[in-house]
Amino acid sequence: MATEHVATGTEPETENLREVIKRARFVVFDFDGPICRLFAMHSAENVARDLVELLARQGLRGLLTEEERVHPDPMAVLHAVDRRRPRSDLVTELEERLTTQELLAVVSAMPTPYADPLIRTWSAVGARLAIATNNSARTAASYLATRGLTDCFAPNIYGRTQDLHHLKPDPHCLNRALNALGAAPATALMIGDTPSDLVAAQRAGVPFLGYARNAGKEKALREAGAEDVVSSLEPVLRAVRGQA
Repeated sequence: MATEHVATGTEPETENLREVIKRARFVVFDFDGPICRLFAMHSAENVARDLVELLARQGLRGLLTEEERVHPDPMAVLHAVDRRRPRSDLVTELEERLTTQELLAVVSAMPTPYADPLIRTWSAVGARLAIATNNSARTAASYLATRGLTDCFAPNIYGRTQDLHHLKPDPHCLNRALNALGAAPATALMIGDTPSDLVAAQRAGVPFLGYARNAGKEKALREAGAEDVVSSLEPVLRAVRGQA
């Protein structure tokens, strides 16, 4: 199987990365990306199609545009319905359906290279860890249990609710994590793989480290303004181990 790490030659300077790591007493991870690929085998496109079919069975396919009906991201479908039927029972039903599909995907999720040892090492050297994700918190907790990582995070796992306006780039989940950890924003670090993670970190006043598993991800993060981006968590792990 091909590796997901695509070397881009743009890793942060070692000394700079060490400084970023050294300042981080609290670390908040995005889930799908920095910790694992949730839909590695359980196709996100099929999940999106399942949500569209549920709407069709209820005679509500017209809530979506043609583009939204074929969108490969289930979150795009959920957001589209929420814009037209905010806080409705329909949004609740679709969100629960998505959560069910995410939980099924946990079984075949692929760990991000170096993520498991990084999490364990960072926790062991005294950092407090949390997760702020647009996925269901139940999904993240289920995955962590399969990897034996629950104790590194619990109970600080904050995810999607039916109030979809609280999803990143809104900093709601990130701020909840900071409050639970008792962390001043400047002493924390957000690790994410999308521009929405970056924007949430900026709005919360939290330093940001981007993880980009391929050139496309890196390009999106760079264009959004991310200064520190790694294409592998291996140099992050080395920097954390240097503190032990």
